[in-house]
Amino acid sequence: MRYLRLIAVGVSFRVREFTVSRWFLLMCLLQPVIFATIAFYMFKAGGRPGTLLYAALGAGMMGIWSSTLFGSGGALQWNRWQGTLELLVAAPPPFIVVLLPLTIATSITGAYSLLATVFWGRVFFDVPLHLVHPALFLLAVPAAVLSLGLMGLLMASSFILYRHANALSNLLEYPVWVATGLLFPLALLPGWVAPISWLLAPRWGIDAIRHSALGGSVWFPIAMCALTGAVYLGLAAVFLRVFERAARARATLALT
Repeated sequence: MRYLRLIAVGVSFRVREFTVSRWFLLMCLLQPVIFATIAFYMFKAGGRPGTLLYAALGAGMMGIWSSTLFGSGGALQWNRWQGTLELLVAAPPPFIVVLLPLTIATSITGAYSLLATVFWGRVFFDVPLHLVHPALFLLAVPAAVLSLGLMGLLMASSFILYRHANALSNLLEYPVWVATGLLFPLALLPGWVAPISWLLAPRWGIDAIRHSALGGSVWFPIAMCALTGAVYLGLAAVFLRVFERAARARATLALT
């Protein structure tokens, strides 16, 4: 119960911290709107205006993924610059309990992207907001956000070991966008991409959100969000111990 309370307080603190960061808010709001606008014009030019909500939801998920990715890596780098990363690692609770609120908070803050793209599409492109399964939509969004937060936890475990975590996160943004079909169906990609997408939470998160909004099976993608999230949590618990020992041995926690 103490760990759950620590996680709840940590999530609340981190969300408030991110919501006052101009850079973070611009990344969560401005970047997804730009990508959504490009997608809207592309879909209209291709004679598929009826799929604009499909594009809006995909662009929103792109924003959540970017927020999780850069937030997890960036927050650890900021702690390095401030000299507090060593204190977080040396804190009495297990480091995974300290780190988990940070990664979940990045995903929760990234949910602004979904709201921004849907609002932008509705106001400026007349995107319909009729949801086929509104109740399941309210379940699919938290499931997607939580699974991405746990995926961020897994990635953050490796960011502990490397000082230039932001450079590593830059490499992972666009490949995941493509491999999980956030803006176009996976059927358009080579066949070997599909098995890779099964391992990535954004694929199941966007499936759950789109199926609840546009129609389709919702429970299976939500179950896969839960399954992948549980796997990420288990792997992160193991990797954090290994990488934390390696970082201590190599003295790579601090900048100097």
